[in-house]
Amino acid sequence: MKIFISADIEGITGVTSWESTRYGGKGYEKACHQMSLETAAACRAAMAAGYDVVVKDGHEDAMNIDHELLPKGTELISGWTCTPLSMLGGLDETFAGVIYIGYHSAAWTNTSPLKHTCEDYIYNWFKINDEYASEFTINSGVADQFGVPSLLLTGDEGICQEAAKTYPGIATVAAKRGIGDATWNRHPDDVIQAIEKTVADVLSKPLPKAKPLASQYTMTLCYKDFQKASSASIFPGVKQLDDFTVSYTAATPLDLAKCRYFIG
Repeated sequence: MKIFISADIEGITGVTSWESTRYGGKGYEKACHQMSLETAAACRAAMAAGYDVVVKDGHEDAMNIDHELLPKGTELISGWTCTPLSMLGGLDETFAGVIYIGYHSAAWTNTSPLKHTCEDYIYNWFKINDEYASEFTINSGVADQFGVPSLLLTGDEGICQEAAKTYPGIATVAAKRGIGDATWNRHPDDVIQAIEKTVADVLSKPLPKAKPLASQYTMTLCYKDFQKASSASIFPGVKQLDDFTVSYTAATPLDLAKCRYFIG
């Protein structure tokens, strides 16, 4: 039995500015350390429940987590797998569930100063089936296609609320909440303890099934630069809606991810 953990940094407690999410920025090393510890808490609980654990580092160059801070036996995927699976690179149907650590609010929301969906310098906003989409929206859909349920998400309060609304039954741990350009953060140790306890609780019960797939998926992307929209419109099936916006309809979440992989 295996659990897949996808980890990001913007939803980690204490992470407030873009500077602290990037190499050389104020607070970056501290953010990576806490990202590693929050991920380690989920690993410990999953391993105690009898699962093998694979962690995918999903932030920036995907080389932020300190493997030595994870429990012995944890496998870590560093760097990008160069596939449309992106933050889920390495996932397949053999996993029992996915856990999301350090996730953040979607673009075009007001619940985090670090809100964005995928590359913040490329997109103004991102929709799936006419709803503003987060990275969790995208990734949980791909996991569903593999038949792998999304079990738990941690991050800012906004993304936790979105996950609970759109993915019935998922457990959440809010590490902080956004207020304008500020974040109101729980103590790092309290977050770590809450993650470990919540993962243990989730895995102590029969696991749910993956969410049923929709009949089709329409992705609408609003780019920051009109040139990107023009270039994207060349991809087969992509329709340009205006100077900055394109849409693409696919039968499955993975097909949608494949399109975005080439037009992002």
